[in-house]
This record gives sequence, structure tokens and C-alpha cells, in this order.
Amino acid sequence: MRDGAGATLGLPAAWTVHDLEEVATVPGWAREQVPVLRQRFPQVPERMWQLMESTDGGEFAVAVAGMAVVTAAAAADGYRAGGRSAFYRAALNGFGLHALVHLAQAATVRGYTPDVVTSPLLVIPFTRWARGRLRGACVLRPTRPREAVQGLALAAVATAGSHLAARRLVRRVRSAPRT
Repeated sequence: MRDGAGATLGLPAAWTVHDLEEVATVPGWAREQVPVLRQRFPQVPERMWQLMESTDGGEFAVAVAGMAVVTAAAAADGYRAGGRSAFYRAALNGFGLHALVHLAQAATVRGYTPDVVTSPLLVIPFTRWARGRLRGACVLRPTRPREAVQGLALAAVATAGSHLAARRLVRRVRSAPRT
């Protein structure tokens, strides 16, 4: 499927554009919206609100860079395997399905949430296009529920891992003695 490289190597490009919206909007959005959402959704554990408030723009950008590494690795593996890589397919499924999470978040808060603009304009169309290319090359069958769950799980684990690594890295750098 080398002629369909856009379906594999396009994933990190689409992801980058999508997450530029997030990098640009999360810090200000969280500052303004967390107090409002904390009042509106008291059932959410306080620890979640504290995590959102304590993540600054620099730390968030480092976490996004971590996700870029995961996405690029999945795309490279997908390209190497001609679209047949389970890692790439899970990443593509996770990318597309996580857009629905962003749309659900916006519906829940009844307003803008980071990434809700590029989710329907970029993420969902790219995922559909890439999956169509893979189907046209006879390397993809319809997604089974198990594969959808795997894609969302990969997205969740990679996101959590990237944020944890970013928090540790940024705190280590900030606490290092200045010379």
C-alpha cells in the first residue's frame, strides 16, 4: 500500500493540526471554565479539577509532544506494514473515535471545549478517508467492537502516559538547581 502513504503518514500531520487547537486553547479555557464546571458538576472528583488547574501551558505542550511521538511511531509502523500494523490501526481508530469524545464533552458543557472545532472538520474526515484508502487497498475490514475499544484504550493510555511523563519531566526541570 505504498501508493496510499497519505493514509498512514498523514496521521501525525492531522493529529498535529488537531492538537495545535488544544495547545492554543487549553490553558486559557481551563482557567476560565474549571471554576464554572466544578460548580456545575460536583460529582466529578476534586482531584480531577485540581489536576486540570495545576497543568500549565508548558507542561501541557510537553504532554502533546509525547503524544506526537506515539502518533508518529504508529504512523511509521503503519507505513512499514503497508497499513496492516495493529498498532497503526489502533491509533487510527483511537484518533477517529476520540473526536467523538471531544464532541460529547462540548455537548455536556453546552459550549466550546478544546479540540471541538477540528474534531468534525479534520479528525473525523481524515479518519474516514484513511480508512477508505485502507479498505480500497484490501488491507482493512470493518472495525469490530473489540478493535474500537482497543483504539480508545490506546488513546487513553497514551494520553495519560504522556501527561504523567510531562508532569514528571517539567517538575524535574523546574526543580533542578540553576547554574
